[in-house]
Amino acid sequence: MAHQKNQCIHCSVESCQHHEVDNMCALTDIQVAPKENCCNGKADESKCNSYKCRY
Repeated sequence: MAHQKNQCIHCSVESCQHHEVDNMCALTDIQVAPKENCCNGKADESKCNSYKCRY
């Protein structure tokens, strides 16, 4: 898989341990996965599988 250099990931989920100031994500890449039993073609069909709770 090719990786894009200088990628910028914006995220406003402050409870994630990868969340940094200015709504930036500290990860160089993320894994996006479908939610269980969801195939509706809308934005809520997926989730960030790289999420880790900060607390």
